[in-house]
Amino acid sequence: QVQLVESGGGLVQAGGSLRLSCAASGRTFETYTMGWFRQAPGREREFVAAAKWNSATYLADSVKGRFTISRVNAKKTIYLQMNSLKPEDTAVYYCGAGGSGTAEITSTYDNWGQGTQVTVSS
Repeated sequence: QVQLVESGGGLVQAGGSLRLSCAASGRTFETYTMGWFRQAPGREREFVAAAKWNSATYLADSVKGRFTISRVNAKKTIYLQMNSLKPEDTAVYYCGAGGSGTAEITSTYDNWGQGTQVTVSS
C-alpha cells in the first residue's frame, strides 16, 4: 500500500502558475507509474499527466505546452508544474500510483491521494 500526499494547490489568476507536489511512501516508488488526474464538479476524473518508471512522460492534449510532469525518485516525489493556467483548469487534482498499465486511464492506478484544490480566476 502506498500513501500519497498532494500539496501546492491554491487560488491563482488566469495566466499564472502553480507547482503541485505529491509525496509517496513505500519502498518501491521507482517502479510505479505516477500520474496526475483532475476532477471538476459534475465531471468525471480526467487524465492530466503521468510519468512512468522509465521516465517516459505523458500529457493530456489540453495541457501540452503549459504543464510539465517530473519525478525525483530519491525523494519519492512527483511534481506538476502548471503554467499559463486557465479557468477551465479549475478542479481538484489527484495524484495516483499504479502499475504498468496504460498511463492515461484511472484503472491503472491502485492508490490515490486526498486531492488538492486548484482554482483559476478569470
